[in-house]
Parts: sequence; structure tokens; C-alpha cells
Amino acid sequence: MTILVNERTRLLVQGITGKVGSFQAKIMKDYGTTIVAGVTPGKGGATVYGIPVYDYVEEAVEAHRPDVALSFVPARFAKDAAIEAIENQLKLIILTAAGIPDQDMVAILNFAASSGVQVLGPDTPGLVSPGKCKAGVHPNRVLKEGKVGIVSKSGALSYEVCKLLTESGIGQSTIVGIGGGPLWGLTQRDVLAMFEEDSETGITILLGEVGGMMEHEAAAFIEKYARKPVIALIVGYDAPRGAQMGHAGAIIEGDRETAESKVKALKQAGAFIADNPAEIVSRIESLGV
Repeated sequence: MTILVNERTRLLVQGITGKVGSFQAKIMKDYGTTIVAGVTPGKGGATVYGIPVYDYVEEAVEAHRPDVALSFVPARFAKDAAIEAIENQLKLIILTAAGIPDQDMVAILNFAASSGVQVLGPDTPGLVSPGKCKAGVHPNRVLKEGKVGIVSKSGALSYEVCKLLTESGIGQSTIVGIGGGPLWGLTQRDVLAMFEEDSETGITILLGEVGGMMEHEAAAFIEKYARKPVIALIVGYDAPRGAQMGHAGAIIEGDRETAESKVKALKQAGAFIADNPAEIVSRIESLGV
């Protein structure tokens, strides 16, 4: 039954008339995702590749009953778009924008939590259950339906790993990009817990990086609850302290935020450690899952 999205997902695209929104909407639609509507204030009545566009989320919800919102709205407007989607009780909000102000993310996350709505992101490539639904920007050519679940902070790293898996004949159940932080909606731990309960996932790959304590929280979950094998790859061994390494959350500010510390915690928790993407493939093959 995959996680978060499946073949029955009805997707709403916020910012669908923009350059990125329209481009990605076509790719997702061609992949087979059911995109029922788009929203861009002031563009109501238009269509994008046959997808009807509305001025307000409320109108789209009333007409088409979407359950997931994918936002390509720029950072400065992302809060308003997210609040509107949460107010209309879409079950999952996916925020692709980087650079959303921290105070805006706090407001979004607090409102979502009080409303029972899940948030993925910010700065996320989205997620995809291969062969069922793609709500994001993962390249179609690297995807193959299968039993390996992936949770990643880095979009590019998840693309590389998916490509290697697919070329090796290893398919994926769901790939979830949680985004670059420094504040997050769904965390690695949250997604690991979902994979544990997913009958279509037999093994999980955790792709992490320096900065923050999220991988330590994931390690605590793995040690106590994981029944399925977890393979972890942490990047950023050479990252200098205090420097931002791409993502907003990838800043080493303490000894436990280094790659070495995270690898040690995950290994002690029972995760299998890979030193590079190619090693993930050989580890999966050795596990025979």
C-alpha cells in the first residue's frame, strides 16, 4: 500500500501556471499522476495541459476533492499558499520552495499540526511511489517499482541512488525527499515509521548529511522499533564547522552533528552503513531482500 501517495491520490498543484509548476505538472501527468486541479490567484478559468486552474484552493476542493497539495509557490508567498491548503484540510502539503523564512515555517507547521495535516519540506523534491503516483520532481527515468523505500534529505543524492538501483534491477516502493531544513515537517524518523508499517517496503535506505540531530533521532527509532533492514549513507565527512553545505540545515554546530557521529549512532542502532551509493546496491544484493 506504499506511503503518503498511491494510485488513488488526487493531486492539487499550487502555482501551476508558473514556469516550473506548469513544466512539472506535465511531467507528472504524463507519468500517470492524477492531477485534478491547479491554483494560481488571478488565473482562474485557465487550463494547463488540460488541468483546470482556480483562483482559490476552496474552489478546487469543492469541484475536484484533491487530497494532496504540491506547492511550486515562491518562498515569499509559500506561507499564504500553505495556510490556504491546510484550512481546506488537504491531508498532505508538499513545499518545494527553498528559503521560506523560519517564522513562516513555524506558523505553517504549528497550524498544520493543530489541523491534523502533514507537511513535507520545505526545499523538498517531493515524493514518488514508482508506477503509482509522482508528486514532485524526481526524474522519471531513474524510477522502478519495487520494495526499497528511500528517505533522503538530498534530492540529488536520492536521484543518484535510484538510478543505480534501477540500473541494477532493484525497484523502489516510495522515495521521500524531506527537504533541506533547517525546520522540517516530516522527519526521517516519521518516514522510517511509515516504511515499517508498509507491506510493500521490504528494506529502507536512509540518506543523510551533516547538521542537526535528525539522524540521531532516526537511529533511536531504528534501535528500538525497526524490524526491516535499514541501510544508511551519510555525506559530508569533510564539511567544515559553521559552513552551510548546500542545504539550510546542513551546518555543523556541535560534535553530534558531524557525519562521523551520525554514522556511529546509526551503526550502533543496527543500521547497515554504506560508504558510497554503489555500496548500497551491493548491500541490498547481499541481504537478498
